[in-house]
Amino acid sequence: MTSAALLWLLLKGVAVAALPLAYVALSRDPQKFRKLAWLTAFLTLDLIMFGSFTRLTDSGLGCPDWPGCYGHSNPVSAGESIRAAESALPTGPVTATKAWIEMLHRYFALGVGFLIIILTVQAWRRARAEPRARANAWLATATLGWVCAQGAFGALTVTMKLQPAIVTLHLLGGMILLALLTWLALREGEGTAAAAGGRTLRPAAIGALLVVFVQIALGGWVSSNYAVLACPDLPLCQGELVPPMDFAHGFTGWRELGRTGAGELIPFQALVAIHWVHRVFALVLFGLLGWLAARMWRRPGLARPARLLLGLLVLQVLTGTSNILFDWPLLGAVLHSGGAALLVALLVVINHRIARASR
Repeated sequence: MTSAALLWLLLKGVAVAALPLAYVALSRDPQKFRKLAWLTAFLTLDLIMFGSFTRLTDSGLGCPDWPGCYGHSNPVSAGESIRAAESALPTGPVTATKAWIEMLHRYFALGVGFLIIILTVQAWRRARAEPRARANAWLATATLGWVCAQGAFGALTVTMKLQPAIVTLHLLGGMILLALLTWLALREGEGTAAAAGGRTLRPAAIGALLVVFVQIALGGWVSSNYAVLACPDLPLCQGELVPPMDFAHGFTGWRELGRTGAGELIPFQALVAIHWVHRVFALVLFGLLGWLAARMWRRPGLARPARLLLGLLVLQVLTGTSNILFDWPLLGAVLHSGGAALLVALLVVINHRIARASR
């Protein structure tokens, strides 16, 4: 990629970041840093959902190089290469539409990255004048480091040809980035209610967040291996409670998409195992989060998050079920990913309130 094309690509990321920056700058909110942190967290949630849309429309290799598209900063300039690739393989991953979806995702990611750079710079400027803000400055710096790692995983997702392990780690990285930004925004606003008497719930709240991340990893493994329809019936799978499964090949971590570790075509029973584990662990997750919501229900500062938690659980059940009953509809699948991201953000809020009560 030429330096001129790279510069144009970076300018597109700056242009994406300019609108939310202008919104924050022109707002009357005196706590602009907090507003920018929340807005960046919201845009990260949107980016996670758009990343899901990119994957579900098979656009992840719409531009098979990185960071540009066939060495250009946009699909228009790369039009000749895109048409040649599409002509050579009409059913392949490269089309003009898929190239635009992939590049829009990259522009969006660059914009979020620029916003996090600005957050970090502002955090350290505040830390010089107010030593108490130093902890937030370090948290912003950690977030910046993490978004750089996310960019590297994004590059590997393309260069490793959608290898399931890389795609799943990229999804988890996006969720961790959302959690970091949510925690940063929460630390800026002490107006949020502490959870009175919620200290006893701290281990359960931390455990619930970790269990959600495990389930997201399993869901990412299902999606990246295209195993959503391996069990097309409910509540059984292939007509059985415990169908024939191949766990060894299904959960081999380092392998190509659609292949075993030895390079052979992955057996269908391996896809069944991937789907079945995600479905069974969802029952564990539902039980744990339902129990946590019940414990939170009558505690000051936690009643509203408890209701939101139950609402998100219902959303996840509905969207997850729709993926099976309606043959993996695009809207339901994207909403399922968005619901998982919202669960992460909400559990970060719950943990923050409980931590404040503990202090």
